[in-house]
Amino acid sequence: MERVGFVGLGTMGAAMAANLVRAGYPLHVWNRTPGKAGPLVEIGATEAGTLAELVAAVDVVVICVSDTPDVEAVLFGPEGIAAAAREGTLVIDCSTISPRATREFARRLRERGIAMVDAPVSGGSEGAIHATLTIMVGGEPADVERAHAVLAAMGRTITHMGPIGTGQATKAVNQVIICGAYLGVAEGIVLAMRAGLDPDAVVAALNNGAAQSWVLANRSGRMVEDRYPLGFKVALHRKDLAIALDLARESGVSLPVAGLTAQLENGLIAGGHGDEDMSALARAIRELSGM
Repeated sequence: MERVGFVGLGTMGAAMAANLVRAGYPLHVWNRTPGKAGPLVEIGATEAGTLAELVAAVDVVVICVSDTPDVEAVLFGPEGIAAAAREGTLVIDCSTISPRATREFARRLRERGIAMVDAPVSGGSEGAIHATLTIMVGGEPADVERAHAVLAAMGRTITHMGPIGTGQATKAVNQVIICGAYLGVAEGIVLAMRAGLDPDAVVAALNNGAAQSWVLANRSGRMVEDRYPLGFKVALHRKDLAIALDLARESGVSLPVAGLTAQLENGLIAGGHGDEDMSALARAIRELSGM
């Protein structure tokens, strides 16, 4: 069993790392902001004092940080992975970042004898906790095969999409599609409430029909209550949409629903709601509807 390092212990990363410990991996962890490794150390992980110390102790490094510049800093900073890793190290990037940057990062790592796969995830905090994430993987077949056991400890559905960067491109498609799901449920819930219907009864009636979706089943209650505890931050989805909209421009594709969602999320972030769950899109629809 390969020794694994995990970099990035946020809401998603900490839960994913815990599942690697439970799967029996000798796990070393490191976070840019100190103080987050305690619960993982309690279940058997080892906290590294520096990123370079972590990299020197492992064969595989999993990254789960917020954005493209963060991944670049972890990979190529003064004490980053590229500087500290041995030849033959495998990097698995579970962050959601630019496909174009991913290809460039992989090229730079390859020059140092370090392999990389991109493996962004979908399934929210629930999926991270229960190891049921959907993982979209890009990379060379041999590298993806090597990464598979590590990924299987964190997710249920693992799909090799093609060369490096295709995992990130697939995640961009995912983030575009969920725009429609969240907006559709938000609009439907607000319409039901303003029309005098019992929204819980509406959800029960629709949940086994054509309108059924993960969002309807798992986030409609928050929209009814107008409470949006964290699952996946509005601000992070807005960041992901920027990646998707950039890919759309490169591909000559018009994304009107994604563009509308981006504007609604801009308003939520400006209003101080960027750290709420993405289901807070219902807050915007409520406000537009005078609720």
